[in-house]
Amino acid sequence: MAGHSKWANIQHRKGRQDEKRGAAFSKIAKEITVAAKMGGGDAGFNPRLRVAIDKAKAVNMPKDKIDTAIKKGTGELEGVDYIEIRYEGYGIGGAAIMVDCLTDNKTRTVAEVRHAFNKYGGNMGTEGCVVFQFKHCGQMIFAPGTDEAALMDAAIESGADDVATNDDGSIEVITAPAEFINVKDALEAAGFKPEFAEVTMKPEGETPLAGDDAAKMQKLLDALEGLDDVQEIYTTAVMDE
Repeated sequence: MAGHSKWANIQHRKGRQDEKRGAAFSKIAKEITVAAKMGGGDAGFNPRLRVAIDKAKAVNMPKDKIDTAIKKGTGELEGVDYIEIRYEGYGIGGAAIMVDCLTDNKTRTVAEVRHAFNKYGGNMGTEGCVVFQFKHCGQMIFAPGTDEAALMDAAIESGADDVATNDDGSIEVITAPAEFINVKDALEAAGFKPEFAEVTMKPEGETPLAGDDAAKMQKLLDALEGLDDVQEIYTTAVMDE
């Protein structure tokens, strides 16, 4: 995001996740369960499960919680049957928002998401209204000061789609979703550990917000993030710290 501090945004996000670790455990456990149900309980043959487990380890989720979530997905333990739903809409200043949910009650979830949009100045839209503003990809961000040339060589050799240096000095590596794990493993083996690494919906553009607009947008995102059924939120909004 040229002109904005992607590094600061990542650090801010990580800090917020740490503050809400209990909620993070619950949401990651849901993702692990669904991933195991869809692709089996062996992370070596299930890329989605591997990504979810890596996410769990990044927030120090206990191993027994990870194992329990996997067993619920594979049917070894009784669990809830979750369905995946995506809602789309607009926030402050017309910023695009996508909300990915895992739920056992679609009626409850859509009502809660719509209420959050309406209460905090957003507008929930129809399916497909903003998804074209995002790219499904693997994304890794490396700290400012990382050896750019060496990382670029390693990334290209491992099959990454793109490498870019941001204005703040952080380096971003983009992959196809299916190649994310292979590229991440190759880069870590070469000594490059990303500070942020996910298969995500990366905004193709950005909607800069400042002052009151930024504060209002953050309240909307916080309200959505606080819903139990919400797993991930993607937005084109870029807010000044």
